[in-house]
Amino acid sequence: MEDNDQSLAVKVGTVALTFAAGWVAQKIVTEVWRRASGHDAPKDLDDPEVGIAAAVTFAAVTAAAAVVARRFASRGAQRAVTRFASRAV
Repeated sequence: MEDNDQSLAVKVGTVALTFAAGWVAQKIVTEVWRRASGHDAPKDLDDPEVGIAAAVTFAAVTAAAAVVARRFASRGAQRAVTRFASRAV
């Protein structure tokens, strides 16, 4: 596989894995939030019914989960393309 092809494959793989990892992370955060707080996760953080502490905490937890998911997706895509490229040769 050429470097350009490999770079494109890494980018496409990273995007696909990032979407998948983000979806999984969202489901996990929502479920953990529900179990920990006893309430459904807030859908609209600007809703006056959602307290400021809950909104900030939920935003921070969601952002942290997104960063972790993106990092794992990026590394996973790189490893997958490298493994695939070594088999193709």
